[in-house]
Amino acid sequence: MQEKTLVLIKPDAVAKNHIGDIIKIYESNGLRVIAAKMMQMTDKLAAKHYVEHIGRPYYEGLVEFMTSAPLVAMVLKGEGAIAKVRELNGKTNPAEAAEGTIRKLYAENGSRNAVHASDSPESAAREIPLFFSAAEIFD
Repeated sequence: MQEKTLVLIKPDAVAKNHIGDIIKIYESNGLRVIAAKMMQMTDKLAAKHYVEHIGRPYYEGLVEFMTSAPLVAMVLKGEGAIAKVRELNGKTNPAEAAEGTIRKLYAENGSRNAVHASDSPESAAREIPLFFSAAEIFD
């Protein structure tokens, strides 16, 4: 089934010039970029995007990191896109991620882990409109 998913190339990977490397991995695995932009996340956007994490011990550090520098937001589309992207990204902690995954290749640690991706169709449906209007998605 064709799906759409949100991907964020986080500030750590952007700062290290890995944008193209990461996009190449997605495209080489049958996913299409149907929306993309570089932007800086605001505290307000972070609170909406990470609403389920508000109040957790790591929330403030997460927001501080995600708002610290530019990131690249994208919508990817493809067959089974949500599961495929999560597989390509690898485990959150790069030390536990499989060889060749984005996090194994480009993440610094479990917090500065290069990429975010929607974890379910419901999350994708909630997250995509936070970053893109319908007019910005070239489906």
